[in-house]
Amino acid sequence: MNQSDCFQIGKEIPWEDAGPGVRRQVYGYGDQLMLVKARFEKGAEGVPHQHPHAQATYVAEGSFEMTIGNEKRIVTAGDGFYVAPQVWHGCVCLEAGMLVDAFSPCRVDFL
Repeated sequence: MNQSDCFQIGKEIPWEDAGPGVRRQVYGYGDQLMLVKARFEKGAEGVPHQHPHAQATYVAEGSFEMTIGNEKRIVTAGDGFYVAPQVWHGCVCLEAGMLVDAFSPCRVDFL
């Protein structure tokens, strides 16, 4: 079983490069759930992709043009979105910000 420590202290979690203008921190996880923070610079892209994981995301800061399947919306701080497994999705950061993602099951590829 993959599992994180019980506590994650933000200043102790390394930021990883996740593409041009995007960095991420992996927080708590177990086989069935994972929490990840992603910081985006203005203009950075979450390149369109799909994965077998369900994803629920909270927009903690900034503004993003989010595409999920065939739907495109602007989301800002305080908003959220859900991506079902295998659905294509991606974003463009309009104003520097941060997304907080929950994945089920765990994104083992992030470990």
